[in-house]
Amino acid sequence: MHRVHVVAGVVSCLFGFMGVARADEASAPVDVPVSARKEEPRVEWRAVAELGFLDVLSHSLRQGSDGSIFRFPEDGGQDNLYTFVRLSAELSLRGRHTLVFLVQPLDIQTQVVLRRDVTLDGLTFPENTPLDVRYAFPFYRASYLYDLLGGPERELSVGASLQLRNATFVFTSADGTLRRANRDVGPVPLLKVRARWALSENWWVGLEADGSYAPVALINGDDDSGTVGALLDASLRGGVRVTDQVEVFLNLRYLGGGARGTSDDNEEEFGDGFTSNWLSTATVSLGVQYRLPSAD
Repeated sequence: MHRVHVVAGVVSCLFGFMGVARADEASAPVDVPVSARKEEPRVEWRAVAELGFLDVLSHSLRQGSDGSIFRFPEDGGQDNLYTFVRLSAELSLRGRHTLVFLVQPLDIQTQVVLRRDVTLDGLTFPENTPLDVRYAFPFYRASYLYDLLGGPERELSVGASLQLRNATFVFTSADGTLRRANRDVGPVPLLKVRARWALSENWWVGLEADGSYAPVALINGDDDSGTVGALLDASLRGGVRVTDQVEVFLNLRYLGGGARGTSDDNEEEFGDGFTSNWLSTATVSLGVQYRLPSAD
C-alpha cells in the first residue's frame, strides 16, 4: 500500500473520533454540570509518550556554494517509513501555568548506490559509489504555557519554547575512503500555542504548534552570519479519557524546517561554509498521557 494511502486512512480515523464522541455524548443519560466537575489541582505532573511512524515528505541538502543538491528521498534512500518516538513531562501550576520538557529522537540511517556524481563540501562522490548516509536531528525542548481559559475541560494556551538542536550529517563511501561529516549544536527560540476542546465527558480534540522564522544571527548574537532558519512543529490530535489518570490519543504531526546561509565560522569546514538544509516530515502516532495522583 502506498504511503499516501496509509496517511489518508489514519486521517479518516482521526476525524472518526469526532463522530464517535458525538454519539457517546448523545447516548449519555445526564451530562455532568460544570459546577459539579472537580477543580484542577494546584500542582499536577503529567507524563506523555508517543510511538508511531515518520514519513519524509521532502528533504534536500547542499553543502558548499558549488555543491550538489542532495535530495534524500531520491538520492539517499529516505523513502521508507521510520520509527517515531516522543517523550515529554509537564508540570501544571494552578491550572494556568504549564512547564513542558520534551525529548525528540530522530536518527535516520540508509545505504544506497549513487546514480550520479554528488559533491559535498568540495568532495565528489562518483556515480555508482556505495554510500552510507546518516541524518540525525534529535532535539530537546523546554516550554512555558499560560492558559487563557483556565478550565479543566478546555484549553487555549500561549507561550514560548527554547529548543536545543543537535544535528549530525555523515556521508561515507562503503569502503571508508570518502567521507564528509557536519555537526551543529545551537539554540532555537520558538513561539508556542496549544488548544483542547471537550467533545463529550470523555472524548476530546486538540492542536499544538511550535514555530519560528528568523535570522540565525538574531538567535546566536552573531552579526556576521547571513543564515536564515525556520521550524514548524504542528499537530492535530483526538483522544479519550480511559481513567482519571490515563488518556490515550491519535496524533497527526507536521515537523519541518531548516536553514540556508553561509557561516562566518568555517575554520573546520572543507568548503566555503555555505549550507542549505530543508526537511519536511509527517508523523502518525499513538500517545498516552498519565496524570500523577495529586496531593491536593
